[in-house]
Amino acid sequence: MLAAMPPSPSTRPHGSEPPIRDRGDACPGALRLHSAADGHLARVRLPAGDLTARQAEALAGAADRLGDGHLSLTSRGNAELRGLPDDCGSRLAALLRDAGLLPSERHERLRNILASPLAGLDRHTPPDVRLWARELDRLLCTSESATALSGRFLFVLDDGRGDVAALGGDVSLVAEPTGTGAPADHGDRSGPGHPARPGGSALLRVGDDPAALRIAGPDAPRAALTAAEAFLSTAEASGTGAWRVRELPAGHALTARGVAERLRGAGVGFEFVAGATDVVVAADVADAAQVAGAEARASDEPVAPGSPPYSASALATSALAAASAPYATTTPYPTPVPYADSSAPGIIEGRDGVRALSVLAPLGRLSVAQWRLLAAVAEADGDGVLRLTPWRGIVVPGLSAEVAAARLRELAGAGLITDPDSPWHRIGACTGRPGCAKSRTDVRADATAAVTAGTSVPVSMSVSGTDTDTGPGFGAGTDPVRLPGEPRPGPKPGPNPGPEPEPGPGPGPGPRPASGPGPGPDNPTPRHHLPVYWSGCERRCGHPHGAWVDVLATADGYRVSVVRPKNPPAPAAPPTAPGPTS
Repeated sequence: MLAAMPPSPSTRPHGSEPPIRDRGDACPGALRLHSAADGHLARVRLPAGDLTARQAEALAGAADRLGDGHLSLTSRGNAELRGLPDDCGSRLAALLRDAGLLPSERHERLRNILASPLAGLDRHTPPDVRLWARELDRLLCTSESATALSGRFLFVLDDGRGDVAALGGDVSLVAEPTGTGAPADHGDRSGPGHPARPGGSALLRVGDDPAALRIAGPDAPRAALTAAEAFLSTAEASGTGAWRVRELPAGHALTARGVAERLRGAGVGFEFVAGATDVVVAADVADAAQVAGAEARASDEPVAPGSPPYSASALATSALAAASAPYATTTPYPTPVPYADSSAPGIIEGRDGVRALSVLAPLGRLSVAQWRLLAAVAEADGDGVLRLTPWRGIVVPGLSAEVAAARLRELAGAGLITDPDSPWHRIGACTGRPGCAKSRTDVRADATAAVTAGTSVPVSMSVSGTDTDTGPGFGAGTDPVRLPGEPRPGPKPGPNPGPEPEPGPGPGPGPRPASGPGPGPDNPTPRHHLPVYWSGCERRCGHPHGAWVDVLATADGYRVSVVRPKNPPAPAAPPTAPGPTS
C-alpha cells in the first residue's frame, strides 16, 4: 500500500521567522502519493532529468494504463502521473523498479538533483556535471544519513553557464573550466598554482551564503553529500526541524566555513573563495561572510544565465578582505562565453556536427502520444536518452545535422513548443480545477484562452492593486493588463482623456500613444523577458524561481503583479574560473 500524505503546510512569507517543523514534509513521491481532486498523483524523481527511451516508455505505459493519459513536468525536472486509482501502488512500484527508476525505495523522494540540461551538448561546456549528478545519486541512495533529508531539499549542479545555479539550491556545485587550479589534498589553500586534476573543479555553495569552496571535480559529488550531512546536523542542533538550508534560524545558519570543517574531516580538499566583481575572497570569519550576504540580499534583480556572481558592496568586500586576507585571490572576468540558452526551444549546435533538440511542453503537460514520439526520436535518431529540464522542457541529444530540422518540425506538428517566439514560451500554470480542489478556477483553460487571444495575461479583468506579499501590483481597472514596458492601448472613449500614471514598476507617468487595435491573434501583445505564471490560489504551486509575472485567481477575478525575490539567486561561476595567485 501507498503511505498516506499529511496535508501540505502553508508557505512561509518572505522575511518572516523561520518555521518550526514538528513533522516531515508532505512532498509526494513514487510510493507516497498525493490525493487530489482528480485521483492520486505520483511524482517520479529523475536526477538531472535523465532517462532512457526505455524508461520513458515505461512512464508512458504507467500514464496510459494507470493514469489519465498525460505526464506533467515539474520545475525540478521530474515527471508526475495524475489520475491514479487507489489500488495502483504495487503495480506502479513494480513498473518503476523494472525500468530502473526506483533504485532505493527509502531514498526515492530525496533524489532531487538539478543539473544544467545542455551540459556537454553545446560547444562550450563539458559534460562533467552530468557525471557528477549520477555519482551524487549513487552516493545518496547508499547513504543511511541521507534518509533524514526532506523531499524538498535540492541539489543543483551548474555547468558554469548560470542556468540552474539561479534556481535556489540548498547545495550547489558550479563547474569551473578544466585546468582551473584545485586543491590536491584536504585543507584550505591560498598559494599559487595548485595543480589541476582531471574533471576540472567546482565551486560548492550552501543556501544563500556568498562564500564558496573550490573542490576538485572528482570530489564534487562526495563534497555535495557531505554538505547535506552538515545541514542535517545543523538542523538537528537548531531544534526547528528545518527542511531546507534557508529555513535555518540565524544562530544556526549553515555556511561554507561550517561545511569546510566537515570536508576537512572527510579528507576532501577545498579552497575558500567568495564571489565579488573583482576579487574572489575566502571568508574565514563568519561575521564577515554574513556582512557580504546581507549586502548581496539587498538586491532584488535576478541573475541572468551566464552572469558573474552578485557583488558585495565596497564596504562588505573590504570587510571580507580584512577578515580573510590570507585567502584572498584576484579574479578578472573576461568576455562571457556565448552559452546556449537552456530554457529556449530549438536546435542546439554541438561539437563535430552533432545536434540536440530542445522542446517545451505547453503549460508543462504532455499527452502519452507526444511523450512516446519524443522517446521514438531519441531511440531512432539520437543517443537513446531524454533530458527533462526545470523549464518543463525536454532535450533530445545526439542527432545528426541532416535529420535535426526535420525531427523538430515533426515535434512541432505534434503540438510541442519548438520556437522561442511561440506565444506559449514562458507561459506556465498550476494544475487548477478540476484537478486541484484548492484552486478557484480552471487556470489552464483561462491561460489557453489568453494565449489564443494573443496575450499572456487576462485580456479583461478586475485588478485588485498592490500585493505586498509578492510584489508591486497593477492599478485597479478593467483595461487589458500590460506588463512593464509594453505599450498602452488607445485612449478610452470620451473627451480629453489626459495622461495617466504608468502602472507597476514601469518608467513612470506618461501620456498614452495614439489609439490602435487591442491584443489579438493578428496583433499579439509584445513579448517580454519575464515568465508568466497562472495560479489558482495563493500557494502558487510550481511558480518560477526569481522574478516572474504572477497571474493569481482571486474571489473577484485575476490579479496580476510582478514578483521580485527579496533574496537573489545563488551566484553563478565567473565565465572563466579564477586561478590562485600569491
